[in-house]
Amino acid sequence: MLRPSSKFQGRAKGKVRKRWRLFHATDFQSLMYPCFIFCRIIGIFPYKISASTFEISRPRYITSTIVLCIFCITGLAIFYEMDISARIEFAGVPAALQANCFFLLGTFITIVTYILSAPRMRLLQIILDISSRLPPETYEKLSRLIHAKDILGFILLMAQAPNCYSENYLNSLVKIFALYIVLVVFQMDMLYMNCVCVLKACFKKINDNLANLRELVVNDEPHLLRRIYHEQRNPFLLMELKALKKRHLMVSDAVQLLNVIFSLQLLATIVITFAEITFSLYFYIVQQQNGVALVNLDKQIWFQYYITSILYFSIKIALIVWACETAKDQALEIGTTVHEVLINTSDKQIKDELQLFSLQILHRENAFSAKGLNVDASLLTAIVGSITTYLLILIQFLYTTHTCSEKASNITQII
Repeated sequence: MLRPSSKFQGRAKGKVRKRWRLFHATDFQSLMYPCFIFCRIIGIFPYKISASTFEISRPRYITSTIVLCIFCITGLAIFYEMDISARIEFAGVPAALQANCFFLLGTFITIVTYILSAPRMRLLQIILDISSRLPPETYEKLSRLIHAKDILGFILLMAQAPNCYSENYLNSLVKIFALYIVLVVFQMDMLYMNCVCVLKACFKKINDNLANLRELVVNDEPHLLRRIYHEQRNPFLLMELKALKKRHLMVSDAVQLLNVIFSLQLLATIVITFAEITFSLYFYIVQQQNGVALVNLDKQIWFQYYITSILYFSIKIALIVWACETAKDQALEIGTTVHEVLINTSDKQIKDELQLFSLQILHRENAFSAKGLNVDASLLTAIVGSITTYLLILIQFLYTTHTCSEKASNITQII
């Protein structure tokens, strides 16, 4: 049997090392490598990548199935102990509501993640194919953000693992269950954000190519192909425009598929974020106002619960909204560039192609949404506004209640 030489093996290993270099990604696989590894660790990545192709790995799929079964059995046991037998007690009704909301939505996200494994694999394959035209420099710039947030976020969450220890085994079980949910939700949110960033880079590449065509049109540089195609003024521009239009259509289709696959998980993430921030601020304000703790810190996984949890959920939703907003703006900028090229050209065929391109852009909104809810700056504004309004009402209520209590005590003393 023929075997590759040691020299060839050394070159192959060197190539692999270069491909997976941290913060220096050269393609889609190396860009997503940390995210894929962390997903594999927690059992939600049942794929293998061979020759730039995603395939279902039978051992990993079996592992994911086993992990999900254990997760579901544990979740049923926890819900039984919380809501039926009441062996898991909470400091009050608000704390019980927070726990049930978090566990229900987290369980929903975990199950949906497993069910949508095959569609998500097809989406990753499509984005890999589309982004293959991006230059290595673009991947390297993206890797500085994507690798940093994926690694630091995972380390931050795993650093909360020591808090899972408790003398009460039920409390330990609840904490481990909660930590796993947090990890799954985080990895799916980061996977979504990474895909959005890659699609944004694809839109930017299309826009840059259009800007280069605009320079050619403005300068009216001669073409060698004019001698061959007598009836066409700029055959190179026509071919390039058709290629860009086709590429824009492929990226737009990928955006729509991304919205369909991640919509349920993203919507649940938004609800969890809103609920966790609201409940955490509520517990903190009530504790500062009345000196009464409404949440059992023994059942929380966070170091410095009020600070860490609020910062974590706030930063995560802000990053997701930022990625979606900037990607949408980049897609809209393509329409502006197309009109600039259209204004500066006088060739009829090029104008017709640009008008078709413009109509295609108008019919493709390229907005990132979750079941009709657009993930953009307006969403972040709505969340902040709702939480602020709720807190103002809560503070006013607590202040009024405290004032009435003081007046009642003064009247009692006078009597």
